[in-house]
Amino acid sequence: MRIAVFGTGGVGGYFGGRLAEAGNDVIFIARGDHLKAIQSSGLRVDSILGDFVITPAQATDDPSEIGEVDVVLLAVKAWQVREAAKTIRPLLGRATCVLPLQNGVEALDILADELGPEHALGGLCGVVAFVAGLGHISHVAESEPFVTFGERDNRSSDRTTNLLEAFVAAGVKTQIAPNIQVALWQKLILIVSLSSIGAITRTPVGTWRAVPETRAMYNDVVREVYTVAQAHGIDVPEEHVQTVINWPDRLEAAATTSLQRDITEGYPSELEEQVGVVVRLGRELGVDTNMHTFIYNSLLPSERQARGEISAAD
Repeated sequence: MRIAVFGTGGVGGYFGGRLAEAGNDVIFIARGDHLKAIQSSGLRVDSILGDFVITPAQATDDPSEIGEVDVVLLAVKAWQVREAAKTIRPLLGRATCVLPLQNGVEALDILADELGPEHALGGLCGVVAFVAGLGHISHVAESEPFVTFGERDNRSSDRTTNLLEAFVAAGVKTQIAPNIQVALWQKLILIVSLSSIGAITRTPVGTWRAVPETRAMYNDVVREVYTVAQAHGIDVPEEHVQTVINWPDRLEAAATTSLQRDITEGYPSELEEQVGVVVRLGRELGVDTNMHTFIYNSLLPSERQARGEISAAD
């Protein structure tokens, strides 16, 4: 397959690297010195499942140089999806599909709106990887990285079957979701619950899970976002709630989430796409989201400061 990876960070670098290693025609889209390093020395991936280097690696910062591809892996932050969709238009042919791999539940609709529903897949993934240096990706956790995707209307299609086969041949655990909306909301329930409690307490999971009052707060957050999903017509199985409630006990004590780290370090985060979407939908659907609203409003000043919308002097 001919595949363009838009965003060669931890997610794009890892999964794109695996697809390239398996012999697919993969072109990495990156910027600045990271791009120069990939062009000159290849893409290095250090992984708990085995290190490898893609060399030579095809890489550019200009999608118009690439031409049409079969698949675009969209591996940017959730708040960057709409702008990225506009940038990747030169990559689209009649049958090209775009697979978004960020957190949140809105990328599928954004892509359908910007590019047309015929190009949009729904997708999610699981891997703990990051840019360790220029041209260098480090995969440090999630012993079985996975990708899940599906058509917007949950129909079977040749393109999802072909993409499944490409990922499986690359050694990536992959499935076509029976219902992609349910799969996206199942992940949201987990990630927004971990992220919101971690971000507002500014502590790793091992610390806050040991405090009964905070652990109870986490449980309430889980149930609240599940209620919003149900009201939104997303039939997440009820047993998933208990799975997510038990999840913190599976994690290493030092674990944090990307949203939590971004807020702590003063970077723009996915606050709007994770916590904010629950607040917005709850308001539209008449569902009480007091927990998410409190967390969202508490984190909003830091978020707006990180985006340069306000300053300490304001």
